[in-house]
Amino acid sequence: MAFRLEEVETDLIARRARAEAEGWLGKIEGIDLTLTLLRQKHVEARRLASMPRTVDLGIPPVARRASQ
Repeated sequence: MAFRLEEVETDLIARRARAEAEGWLGKIEGIDLTLTLLRQKHVEARRLASMPRTVDLGIPPVARRASQ
């Protein structure tokens, strides 16, 4: 997931450079907002990746009844 987020960020930076060159002020503002949100998502993805994947709930196994 992190690799894909980096690809998207690279693309957005290129789009922002083009929008800046063309003078598309509204587009620049939208791209800046998207970049901010994307970077937050990237931080969140890294945080989640560092967390343990399984959680021990401490539930004891079910005792089986002895056959009669």
